Amino acid sequence: MSIDVGPLVVNADELIMVEGCRKGDADARKQLYTQYAEQMLAVCYRYTGNLDDAHDVLHDGFIKIFTHFTFRGESALKSWMYKVMSAQAIDFMRRKHANGLLLMDNEELPDLPDVDEKAVMAEARGIDEETLMNMVAQLPEGCRMVFNLFVFEDKSHKEIADLLHIKPDTSKSQFRYAKSLLAKKIKQYVEHEGER
Repeated sequence: MSIDVGPLVVNADELIMVEGCRKGDADARKQLYTQYAEQMLAVCYRYTGNLDDAHDVLHDGFIKIFTHFTFRGESALKSWMYKVMSAQAIDFMRRKHANGLLLMDNEELPDLPDVDEKAVMAEARGIDEETLMNMVAQLPEGCRMVFNLFVFEDKSHKEIADLLHIKPDTSKSQFRYAKSLLAKKIKQYVEHEGER
C-alpha cells in the first residue's frame, strides 16, 4: 500500500514513521535511525575520511533531523536525509579547519600522469561500491570535498567555490587532481587483485 504525498509516493510504513518523527515519537526515531544509519554513515565517511569524525557527523546529523524534522515529501526520505548529512559533514569540516579547508594551492599540487578516464572507469565497474567509497574517503581533504560536491552533489565549480570560499579554478584543479589520484588507486587495486 502507498499513499500519495504531493508529487512523491511514500509507502504507508514510511509515512507512519515520518509522522511519528515529526511528533517526537521515540519508536519512530529509533526505526528511522535503524533503517538509515549505516547508509548515512557511509555518506559522512566519504566526506570526512575518518570513521571517528564520520560518527560525530552522523550523531550531529540525526540530532538535527530529530530536532528540526522538515521533511515534506518533495523528494525521497533517503535523499532528504542524504542532503542533511552532507551539509552537516561540510559544516563539520569547516569547523575542523576554522582557517579554511586544507585545500592545496594549485602550485602545490604534485604532477600526476594523465590517465585514460574511460579505461579507468571500465576497470572501476568491477570494484564493489564500498571499496570505491573507501578510495574516495582516502583522498586528501580538499580534493575529497571538491570531488564529493562535484560528483555526488552535482554542484558546479562556481557553486563549490562559493560554498568552500575558494576560486572556481581552484575547484577545477582540485577535482582534476582528485580524479588522477582516484584513477591511480583504482589501477593499483585492479593490478593487486589481478595478482591474486
